[in-house]
Amino acid sequence: MKTAVALSLFLFSSSALAAVVVKDVTYKAGDTAMKGFLAYDDAAKARRAGVLVVPEWWGANAYARKRAHMLASEGYVALVVDMYGNGRTTDDPKVAGALSEGVNKNPAQRLARFRAAESFLAAQPNVKKGEIAALGYCFGGGVVLNMARAGEPLKAVITYHGVLATDTPAKPGDIKAKLAIFHGEADPIVPAAQLAAFKAEMDNAQVDYMLVTYPGAKHAFTNREADSYAAEYGLPVKYDPAADKDSWTRTLEFLRATLDND
Repeated sequence: MKTAVALSLFLFSSSALAAVVVKDVTYKAGDTAMKGFLAYDDAAKARRAGVLVVPEWWGANAYARKRAHMLASEGYVALVVDMYGNGRTTDDPKVAGALSEGVNKNPAQRLARFRAAESFLAAQPNVKKGEIAALGYCFGGGVVLNMARAGEPLKAVITYHGVLATDTPAKPGDIKAKLAIFHGEADPIVPAAQLAAFKAEMDNAQVDYMLVTYPGAKHAFTNREADSYAAEYGLPVKYDPAADKDSWTRTLEFLRATLDND
């Protein structure tokens, strides 16, 4: 089901055309080795804005790497964030659930691991100071939202079919970033009540946010592998090409409006 070989060919052929450099990187969060993936356009001579990509609960897999490559092709320096340590990934939803739950049950560790990636990206010689955004998918969407709630100095935070619930709602002044939320209206994992609570939280906290909802779209609507996950594991997920395309187009517009990438 995985497409590592196809992705490698995609990265090779695309890199040759777009001068995109991709490489595995290692950084530390405390005593734990974190293994991410860095992508950038080597043809860009000036410093560029950086974007952190926090993956779905499967970990820093081929899908997250593809998104980083897409961002690099648009002129950003992208880093896939390792939230599990040692670059761990899984194809098993039970393992993925346990790993993601472990991260969410330890907010201090979650923050430390995100900050380690944030610091690593900011320290890259081709990254413009103070111009950092974060985007996340599903579990990763929940992570980046919680980083925004924690007041991380991000200029933009973007979520796709991300978990919106929280035990620590934002208060006025907590969130420094501008937010873009892309949500499927038929998502059973993030139901209407959770969306309504999130909107109330953002309004009460006076947050600058954009919410885009897609009628009929389910969880994981941006991931072409979603239908395979649904068939193999019975997960309530489905790829939606129209929502995927629209959310990516809006993402690029949002990043251009919020980041200084000239």
